[in-house]
Parts: sequence; C-alpha cells; structure tokens
Amino acid sequence: MTAPLVASPEPDRDCPLCPRLHDFIAQWREPSWFNAPVPTFLPPEGEDAVRLLIVGLAPGLRGANRTGRPFTGDYAGDLLYNTLIAHGFARGQFKARPDDGLELVGTAITNAVRCVPPDNKPVGAEIATCRTFLVPTIARFKNLRAVLALGSIAHQSTVRALGQRVAAYPFKHGGQQQTNGVTLFSSYHCSRYNTNTGVLTEEMFVNVFRDIAAFLESWIRAEAQTARPISPARPEGHSDRHRR
Repeated sequence: MTAPLVASPEPDRDCPLCPRLHDFIAQWREPSWFNAPVPTFLPPEGEDAVRLLIVGLAPGLRGANRTGRPFTGDYAGDLLYNTLIAHGFARGQFKARPDDGLELVGTAITNAVRCVPPDNKPVGAEIATCRTFLVPTIARFKNLRAVLALGSIAHQSTVRALGQRVAAYPFKHGGQQQTNGVTLFSSYHCSRYNTNTGVLTEEMFVNVFRDIAAFLESWIRAEAQTARPISPARPEGHSDRHRR
C-alpha cells in the first residue's frame, strides 16, 4: 500500500491507498449511494467547537457507505445518536438520513477506517494506512478534550494515532486513560451483534456517555475558574464594617 504524501484529515473521494477496499467499493456503484471514504461528521459551529471526538471502526455497507454520514443507516446509529441526543451531544431528531437535520453539539464523529471493508473486517495494513488520516483528524481539533473509541480496533488505532503504545493503554469497556492532553474513553462497539449477544447493553453504553458528560462538565467548570478575574487586593487594615 502507498502512504499518502500529504497529511490530510480527509481522503480523496476515489482514494486508492487500500486496493482491496477501493475494489470492494467499486462493486457497489449504486447511483444513489455515497460509495466513497466517509468524511468526519462535524458540528455546524466547526472544528473549533469540538470537545469530544468519537472514533468508530469503519462504515457499514448499507449504513454510512450508502448515506455518506458516519453511523447513519444501520442499527449502530440508532443507539449512538439517540444516546448523543439524550446527553446533549447532539440536537434534533435522528431519522437515519443525512438530510434529517440532526446536528452535533461540541462533538465530531469519524472512523478508524474510512472505507467500507468486506464483512466489516479491515485488515491490519488497511487500519495502519487509514491512520494517516486519523492522526491529522485528531490534530485538527485544537480544543479537543476527550476521545471515545468504539471497539478494540478503534481503540488501538487511536492509541497509536496519539503516539502511544497499545500495551500501555489496553482496551477496557468503560475505561478512561489520559494521554497527550486528552482523556481516552473506551466502549464496546454499539453494533447490533454486540447488543444482541449481550456484550453491550444500552445501560452500559449510556453509562459511558454519562462519564464523558461529567468529565467535560468538570473541565468546563475548571476552565471557568481559571478564567475568572482575580479581585484586587485590599489595602492592609481595610475593613468592610461600618464604623460607629
């Protein structure tokens, strides 16, 4: 595989860097489908508003590969976006369409692998190649404070994108680990398979977002305390009490 010459957060629409994925997409040239590397979903206020980045595995064939928006068009999106709305990370109504008017709030969503892989299983070389987009994606958010990795593959690629060793930051559902100025949260992927088999329950997923919301609220309070102006010192011996 050929590595891109210029570090960009978004691959070209006809990205040829992973031949297997490029050829697989070419087999699904449905006229109404997106059928291309799926771009990062941003809030309307732009990248400077992003405090939380969610990293999934890869687009689903009839999900994001069809619609062009991460986690849109399959079951995983139902659970993810409804949970985001409930915790204030998104607003509007999720209708599993890119034109449903749903907006993210202080949040961006991307994938460790931008193109749909056969059987939802990217190989190691494809994950490594697409990390050349994940690294600048993380770097573009100058106010980023938290990253949520969905599943062990997304977690491992995110750890590497942050310049760390996977062995030092093992995957654990509900885990929180600090590195490079951000806190990395981890969850089992919200796929139908994981929820059907009980690997991930809705309560487990909600608890992860509850932790993230609490962390970001704590960070906002700390920032407000730091930004609060310091009152000028009073002259020695000054008293507020009225003298009689």
